[in-house]
Parts: sequence; C-alpha cells; structure tokens
Amino acid sequence: MQQAQSIDQVQQVLSSQGYVCGRALATVVFLSLKLGRPLFLEGEAGTGKTEIAKALAAGLGRRLIRLQCYEGLDAASAVYEWNFAAQMVAIRTAEVSGEAAGSAGRVALQNELFSADYLIERPLLQAMRPDERGAPVLLIDELDRTDEPFEAFLLEALSDFQVTIPELGTIRAPEPPIVVLTSNRTREVHDALKRRCLYHWVDYPDFSREVEILNARAPEASQQLSREIVAFVQALRTEDLFKKPGVAETIDWANCLLALDVIALSPEVIADTLGAILKYQDDIARLQGSEAKRILDQARASLDAA
Repeated sequence: MQQAQSIDQVQQVLSSQGYVCGRALATVVFLSLKLGRPLFLEGEAGTGKTEIAKALAAGLGRRLIRLQCYEGLDAASAVYEWNFAAQMVAIRTAEVSGEAAGSAGRVALQNELFSADYLIERPLLQAMRPDERGAPVLLIDELDRTDEPFEAFLLEALSDFQVTIPELGTIRAPEPPIVVLTSNRTREVHDALKRRCLYHWVDYPDFSREVEILNARAPEASQQLSREIVAFVQALRTEDLFKKPGVAETIDWANCLLALDVIALSPEVIADTLGAILKYQDDIARLQGSEAKRILDQARASLDAA
C-alpha cells in the first residue's frame, strides 16, 4: 500500500503490523500523511512512539531510515561525512602514479576526492534520496537527547526538505519523507520545531487497549494470563516508582512468562521476573516480600470488579 486514504485505513495498516492504536493517534498519523507534515510524538518511554514509525514503514511498504539522537549529535553526523580513509588512499595512489603532478592534475584529483564516490550518506541525506518504493519513513528518535543547535539545524531540514553540501550543492528531496520525531520529554523541545509538526502525546493505554496490544504482540498468552499481566502492570503504574513500566515492558514480561510456561501469576513468579518490567534496583527492592502479593491481589480485585 502506498498511501492510507482514511483514518480507518491507517488503523488497519498499523494493526496489520501488530500495532494497536486509538482513533486520536490514527487521526494525527492520517493528517501527517495527508498534509505531508512531520509527526511529533511525545510521551513516557516505552509507550510505543518508536514502534509506530516501524509499523508505518512496514505497512506502507516504505524504507525505514532511523536517526538515533544523542547528546553531541551534530549536522555532519546526521547528514553526511567524507570518507577520509579512502581519500587518503586515493591521494597516495595519485602521488605514486604521478597523476597529481601539475595544476590540472591537482584540480582533477580534488574534484574526484569530493565527488559522490567518497561521500558517506547519513540518515538525513539518505531520506532526501528518491526511492522507487515511495518516500521513506524518517524516524528521528529521542530528539530530547540532542542539543539545541541540532534542533535549529532540523528547522531548515524539515522546512524545505533539503540539505546543502558545500562541495556538491543543495540536494532537495523529490518527495518529502514521512517524518516521525519522538521525545521522552527529558527536556522541552523548542516551540519553533514543534510548530512545524503535528503533535500528539502518547499516553499509557487503558486496560482494554493494553490487553488488545498484548493479544497482538504475544498471541500465545491465554486471555486470563494476558488480563492478569495487564492488570498487574497497570496497578504497578500507580505505585511510587522511579521508572514506571511501559507497554514495551508489558510485552517483554509476557514473553518471559511464556518462555517459563507460566499459566497464572503468583508472588513467587513475579519476584523471579521483575527484571523484565522494572529497570531500577530501588524499584525492584520495593516489590520484594509482601508488596508483590498486595499489588497482585489489587489487580485481581480490579478484574473481578470489571
């Protein structure tokens, strides 16, 4: 499929890849595709922001290009680099063969060294290239990890969908890529960048939605086990934890329990597998002893009341 024609079709495309989303998220994705605007997804870690870009690329049959952000990321690392090692080999070869002798030889060598043959394309430049499958999906992941100067650079790239290489000129995308930016909100992203995007806050799903997600991503789990897992994780999110478990942890935990042939939760099983849902020792220590049983009882009570 090259393009989704409706909100329902967006949900179908994502669902076909095991990604279950509500209508509000499907609507903003549809508008992003329809209007050609970047999609900015913000929310807690593990709520499925990155996965939506993967599902979108797979569902539409597009190439996925990922730019993983980190502190110190600069435009050169995100756009292109020259292959200095290969350039040095070419220079030595030209010197030995005498091809670099004279001004004409030096000009020819310089033109060769700064040609496409020695260019290493990084994600942003790759996303500007034509693709026979259609415009790629460009995932700019965890933007909040970068510095503000890189955000300023992105303003130009996302406004005009073009990048400039001094030695080669300006390269413009023949068709704007489908851009998905994510942020875990460890810091605020600048308003100027947000204005160029369609924004959506990705929250933890409610109980029924999370069960639906688990059914899609861990279909081997029984319905009873899936409901217990989700009820326990949702109860866990109400506790005072340093890092609350996301949907990704719910799926990981279910797969761990399936690998252990667990058919029902118990305090002992929970204690043995807490590392799949909690990632900090202080949080794990809080659930040792009777705490796991208390939360499990609370989760089961909520299921009985439903």
